[in-house]
Amino acid sequence: MAAWLAALLLGSAPDAWALPAARPCTAAELSELTADAATPYRLTCRAVLPRSQRILRPILIEGAEASGAGLDCQGGAIGRPGAAVTTRQPTIAIWSRRITAEHWSRPTDIRIENCTIHGAVRVWGMGADGGYDDLRASSRTAEHTATTQGAAPSHIELDRVAIVGTGSIPLYVGPGVTRLSLTNSTLTGRSDATALYLDAESADNRIENNTIAVATRREAVAVDGSARNRITGNRFNLNGRPGVFLYRNCGERGVIRHQTPSDNQIADNVFSRAARLRPQLVVVGAREGRRAYCSADRGYPFGSSADDGDRATNNVVARNTRR
Repeated sequence: MAAWLAALLLGSAPDAWALPAARPCTAAELSELTADAATPYRLTCRAVLPRSQRILRPILIEGAEASGAGLDCQGGAIGRPGAAVTTRQPTIAIWSRRITAEHWSRPTDIRIENCTIHGAVRVWGMGADGGYDDLRASSRTAEHTATTQGAAPSHIELDRVAIVGTGSIPLYVGPGVTRLSLTNSTLTGRSDATALYLDAESADNRIENNTIAVATRREAVAVDGSARNRITGNRFNLNGRPGVFLYRNCGERGVIRHQTPSDNQIADNVFSRAARLRPQLVVVGAREGRRAYCSADRGYPFGSSADDGDRATNNVVARNTRR
């Protein structure tokens, strides 16, 4: 096995993003990708669609073999307008795959552009198999943040996309995901929770120059134990809901949160249609342990097991405006 592939399979290659791009998709693969089918299509190549082409089936980008894969819709759409998607079968899933109890195969260097996406995009590392046992077990070790990041997808680019939510969170960035970027894009539709979620131990993600106008039940953006992110130059239509919350969801599902929501930059954003009474544009330290499940991770001398507080430090909140 080539050294770089072995490193990817172990989820520990620091230079995984230096790999060459995947090969272009063949005509046969493009035909299968655009077929009217309910089963997810496994994308492991670079697809450029004919203009205004529609993809009706879900897309799965999974494991190291999908590294370098891409999709340029050239203005076309993915998914069925208005159709509900689930957390287990989103419109586009970018997932790691478990190899052994300790090792995950992760995709890196994924680019999706010029697409309208009906439903949701979910990027998952450890826990992508639907369970939280692996995350719970890892969180009881001191190296949890590094382990989770090593198992998760990295270097994911979403550029000039329009995600239209149908209930599920339009863009969910899972535990340990690093260096994801959402740029020059729009999030609209509706969500039963947030428009964008940056989950625990994720880091170094960029949310820049987007329009976020999702009808949410909660804050627009959750930064839950996620660090060193840039949320800049965006336009938020809040519809009376809060904007960006930074917190650490201590003890949820018994998983210890090691990383704090720190060293983030939330700057140069424009917020419109905020609540008239107590508008909450950016809240640093939004929970501070005020959850019934915080005690579910007790017994360890680190992270939220030792301290339920958000411990949000060194965040830059600057030049945000309300209109």
